[in-house]
Amino acid sequence: MSVMILLALPVNLVAIAVLAYAIYFVRHRRADLMFAFVALNVGVFAISALMFNQQVELAMAFGLFAVLSIIRLRSDEISQREVAYYFVSLALGLVNGIGASTPLAAVGLSLLLLATMYVADHPRLARGMEWRTLVLDTVHGCDQELRADLQRRLNGRVLRVMVNEVDYVRETMTVDVRYRRLAPLAAAPPDRANAVTVPAPFAAADR
Repeated sequence: MSVMILLALPVNLVAIAVLAYAIYFVRHRRADLMFAFVALNVGVFAISALMFNQQVELAMAFGLFAVLSIIRLRSDEISQREVAYYFVSLALGLVNGIGASTPLAAVGLSLLLLATMYVADHPRLARGMEWRTLVLDTVHGCDQELRADLQRRLNGRVLRVMVNEVDYVRETMTVDVRYRRLAPLAAAPPDRANAVTVPAPFAAADR
């Protein structure tokens, strides 16, 4: 194993630790996917390092990226956000493995990928935004009634709604809705003027 690969290995491990734990797990709390991102990254780095030592053509490296990019975790449903983490984990392994000959470029690209994920997935960027697929127990005839019902059920302001399915036999409809949560109403303090004081019960006198 060359010296460049030995130098690239700790850079890659630090990068995937920051991505999988400090950014993803701290925000989304899924330990199974954090493990999957780390395992994928280290595996891709090992294969990339082997190709680097064997001086494999760059076309084969891109072929590996294309093969790995079509792999999906069939055992569990993952969101588009988690797919993005999946691809960045893969990209970090390739960047640090194949780019071991140019360590400054590899470090710079790793920092760029991490900074992109940190900013793009920051909670403040889409604060209060939610997405739901709902099955309603009624069929609405107009868009205004549908939006009013969704806003009442979700306690939020509906930004976009799409009807996926309407079942007139069961009187149900399936909708895809994007909305922004409303701040919960704070409990009003009791009015002192109208407050009723309940006297404490008298203790029975000793006989």
